[in-house]
This record gives sequence, C-alpha cells and structure tokens, in this order.
Amino acid sequence: MREVAHPLVRQLRFARSELVRCLEGVSEEDAVRRLPPMNCLSWIVGHLANHDHRNWVVMGLGQSVAPGLEELVGGGRPASTPPLAEMWAAWRAVTRSADPYLDGLTTARLRDHLEAGGRRFPETIGTMLLRLIYHYWFHIGEAHAIRQALGHPDLPEFVGDMAAARYEPD
Repeated sequence: MREVAHPLVRQLRFARSELVRCLEGVSEEDAVRRLPPMNCLSWIVGHLANHDHRNWVVMGLGQSVAPGLEELVGGGRPASTPPLAEMWAAWRAVTRSADPYLDGLTTARLRDHLEAGGRRFPETIGTMLLRLIYHYWFHIGEAHAIRQALGHPDLPEFVGDMAAARYEPD
C-alpha cells in the first residue's frame, strides 16, 4: 500500500466526499421521489456505487461485494427508486472494498488496461479513473438540481473544502 494515494485517487475520494456532503440530511422519503426524466437521489448513490464496484472491485480485484446492483441501478436499466439506506450501505461496502485497490495505483499502473471475461478493457485504468471522477461530478450536479426542485433549503455550496484534494504532482 502506498503511503499517499495517487493524486487522481485523491480527487476521486474528494468527489465521493462531495456526494456525501451534497446528500447530507436528505430524508428517505425525498430520496426516492423521482422527478422525471431524472432519476431519484437514492438511485444516484447506487448508480455511482455500481460504477465504483464494476471498475475496481469486479474488474480490478475480481470480487463482488454488491451483487444485483447492476440490475437495479446500472446504466440503461429501467428507472428504480431503491431505499436510500440500502444504497448508502452498498456504496460504503463498495468504496471500502475498492480503496485498497485504488491505494496501490501508481502513475505507471494507470497506463495499464484491466481485463474482464478474457477481454482487455479499451480504456486505461487512468482514463477509467478520470471517467468515474467526472461521473461523480455529473451526478452531484444533478443531485443539487433535484434537491432544488424538491424545495430543500440551505443546500451546500459548490465546491467544498479542497484541503484533502490539493494539487500535488505525483
């Protein structure tokens, strides 16, 4: 395990923390309210957990800690309104399982490709990491819009304290 995570891994962790900050205090009732064509807030949590799970736990480690998540909240699936508590539990299990893999990433390793089912994934690990960071930010913005539409007051300001995500070349 590296003493300090790669700068892109720190950025992913910052994006994850911003998701948590964005959804702090959301009730179970509001989390499952869907304002079509958008998905609901609980779906967003599960959907991002699914992306982390697929990349780092399934493809990176060859394990699974969240069976059924892809079918429930995967891209292109029918809209669903899963319970928020269940999606946070899945998200925590996935990110906790993925973190040791992420901690081992080096600049050299980010140039490699993962394999799944005997096939090489077309994007490098670094590009996959960037895609996931951007995916988090996309859905954080969507979550803010949903919260505004639901009439939630005092939403967190964008972007939070970057002390843990300062730019430092690796």
